[in-house]
Amino acid sequence: MHIEFLRSQLSAGESWAERADRSLTGVGPVLALDLAGDPLKFRVDAEHRLSVRPMTPGDFGDVTRWVNEPHVARWWDEYRTPEKVEGYYGPALRGEDPTRLWIFEVNGRSVGFCQDYRIADHPEWALLCSRPDAVGFDYAIGEPAWVGRGIGTSLLWVFLRDIVWPAYPGVREFFAAPDHRNAASLRLLTKLGFTQGVWFDEPNPDGTADTLIGCSLDVAQVMGLAGSTSAVTRE
Repeated sequence: MHIEFLRSQLSAGESWAERADRSLTGVGPVLALDLAGDPLKFRVDAEHRLSVRPMTPGDFGDVTRWVNEPHVARWWDEYRTPEKVEGYYGPALRGEDPTRLWIFEVNGRSVGFCQDYRIADHPEWALLCSRPDAVGFDYAIGEPAWVGRGIGTSLLWVFLRDIVWPAYPGVREFFAAPDHRNAASLRLLTKLGFTQGVWFDEPNPDGTADTLIGCSLDVAQVMGLAGSTSAVTRE
């Protein structure tokens, strides 16, 4: 089931997500389909049960396999052995790093992973991206069978709206910075209502640098104020 409406049809102070929920009350979880243009497009997916759960050390095997899949490894760093995956994510799971780690699931099957964090908690990154007040996130659909099917858009919407948004009251901006060559990731963010901003270079240990594109979401406009009555966890 799909719904679309023009931005001019929004009530005063109404977010895009709130308008979609109002139009499809009682039907099921409302998912963003394409928020890049006008009209704004949402849908309900009765076929797939989408959920996000906390990552555990038991997921490291899947994460290691996913970051070595060609479609992920192309954009990943050198942390691809089991030992390096555990060393990279272990501190956050032990509470030594404030980053929150998660697993994407479709119909109960783990298909990818994601993380969220206050950019201000990572000063070097905050200096690079110039977004200290934003909440940052990273994501990957690891299972090749689910790549290119549009499921990533829905999973990231569930993650941002139902997991990240309620956890950071008052946040005005969500921020991600894909490589400028990563057309698929940039297209996904655009479909969720993100706008592209500053280009900047992230240095690598070998002296090279990756050119990234900062992408920002106006949280109040797209999702509303965190803590409102529409902030209902969905699966």
